Amino acid sequence: MKKTLIIPLAALLAVTALSGCTRTSYAIHTTDGRTIISDGKPKESDAGLLGYTDANGDKQQINKSEVEKVSEVPH
Repeated sequence: MKKTLIIPLAALLAVTALSGCTRTSYAIHTTDGRTIISDGKPKESDAGLLGYTDANGDKQQINKSEVEKVSEVPH
């Protein structure tokens, strides 16, 4: 009986762990035609900057006046 419970619980735990690792990416379109892909949703600051994490995991900022639009990247 214990084996019949352990296998489904292990599978459920694995699926839960894997689904929690996915993050939504966003495309930041700039006024000069560039497209920047961010890992996770960019955050606006009171100083007029848009902060984001780039593909290398580094935190970056861009002036909000240089941003044309931000859109979610479909997976």
